[in-house]
Amino acid sequence: MNIENTQVQMRKGILEFCILHIISRGEVYASDMIIELTAAKIMVVEGTLYPLLTRLRKAGLVDYKWVESSSGPPRKYYTLTEDGKTFLSSLDETWDELVSSTQKIISVKKNSKSKS
Repeated sequence: MNIENTQVQMRKGILEFCILHIISRGEVYASDMIIELTAAKIMVVEGTLYPLLTRLRKAGLVDYKWVESSSGPPRKYYTLTEDGKTFLSSLDETWDELVSSTQKIISVKKNSKSKS
């Protein structure tokens, strides 16, 4: 098995969650999302991000507005919809449960499992 493939799959699994969190802070441009995700070592390219944003918009979780730019073409800024906020709140609960469950599993040392 290739460790890099497994690491990429783990990061991809939380990509949508991270994107929704970034958008939840307020209007955000796609390039800024890519910069933040890359800085957090969740590598993403435009070819991955834009289809995901389109899917989130079609699901009614995000919306966007066009804003004129003095340095080029208009820019699309994304925001969470009310449904998106509710959806993200549910994902936050799931995330907390997953982190707790994972910590319980990975914190058990070899040969120190509690006996029932």
